[in-house]
Amino acid sequence: EVQLVESGGGLVQAGGSLRLSCAVSGGTFDDYAIGWFRQAPGKEREGVSCINCSDGSTYSADSVKGRFTISSDNAKNTVYLQMNSLKPEDTAVYYCTAGPYGSSWQIFSDFGSWGQGTQVTVSS
Repeated sequence: EVQLVESGGGLVQAGGSLRLSCAVSGGTFDDYAIGWFRQAPGKEREGVSCINCSDGSTYSADSVKGRFTISSDNAKNTVYLQMNSLKPEDTAVYYCTAGPYGSSWQIFSDFGSWGQGTQVTVSS
């Protein structure tokens, strides 16, 4: 069974940067799509960015495009989310999830394995 552990969250001022990490264990890393979701208080969980998803490429939501970059280090079985130019509206708990290679947001939501989440707080 795949297990995921997020790290790297914290408190940062608007305009700052953070890098989140998602360490993946169990299974074969290359077989997975890895997605980052976030959930702010009182809001629904939303997909942020994913790698090896849909057509096997990377994807980022419009709200973070140009600011967030997803990448992976296959030797370390780790996926990163580099977040630049952070805004207060990026404040949320960020989760990583693993699904089969090519997973869509819906497949992540319905069938994915999830980490425990890491809090990101952006102050204005």
